[in-house]
Amino acid sequence: MARLPPWLTQRAPDPSVLTDMKDLFDGLSLHTVCESAHCPNQGECFSKGTATLLILGDVCTRNCRFCAVEKGSPSALDPDEPRNVAQAVDRLGLRYVVITSVTRDDLTDGGAEHFARTVDAVKRSSPQTYIELLIPDFEGSTDALRRVVDSAPHVISHNLETIRRLYPKVRAKADYQRSLTLLGMVKSMNGRIVTKSGLMLGLGEHYDEVVTAMENLREVDCDILTLGQYLCPSAKHREVSEFITPQRFEEYKTLGGQMGFKAVASAPFVRSSFNALGLFEQVRKT
Repeated sequence: MARLPPWLTQRAPDPSVLTDMKDLFDGLSLHTVCESAHCPNQGECFSKGTATLLILGDVCTRNCRFCAVEKGSPSALDPDEPRNVAQAVDRLGLRYVVITSVTRDDLTDGGAEHFARTVDAVKRSSPQTYIELLIPDFEGSTDALRRVVDSAPHVISHNLETIRRLYPKVRAKADYQRSLTLLGMVKSMNGRIVTKSGLMLGLGEHYDEVVTAMENLREVDCDILTLGQYLCPSAKHREVSEFITPQRFEEYKTLGGQMGFKAVASAPFVRSSFNALGLFEQVRKT
């Protein structure tokens, strides 16, 4: 495990805050990607009463080299999960909620119907809440994507994660072009939905490859871009190849604005759902 540079140090979160939020989600049989993916911003988000909810269970059918979420054979879907997500949103009084999932290649529709039911449940209980979905690629299924789009969330996010060259090593079951196509299809199905994608840096990519990935995202009219530092979850995961400096992240942010992204978050601790409301509000002002 590489030694962290000084700009990647954080103060330890208040344990009571973590316990209170964990008790809430455990009581509703819910998972958060904050916990499952070992997010470094967990303490800050939990202290603000926010979290990124993880649906379709907490076991993923893929084995991406960067991700800390458990891999294996998932359990059957919990039919109460959409209602429980809606209850959590209501209890926390969220103005904005991010809902993501593990990848479920074992399901015929990849979990699209479950996503749609969750959106419907949140809309019924908290009609003023903005909803962002961070979705898997549904193995390229147009029908599955259309079901999610038809549920009309305010934002649909799908992370490119890394540059094209590294996909075979980092995202073996994913496909770079398929992910770009998915983002473009969202816009063609419903141009009012804001689209969003993110990249992790420090996996072995080169500067020009990052720029190309950003250009590819603009070619499919992606609205929001997030860029953050990859941090290795354990010795079993892909090693960090480089710690990107804050100055380089600022360069990417400036470049993203010049390319036409409506909102860009680019800094070492940025994650795809971090400050999601703030980025969404930037888009609404354009």
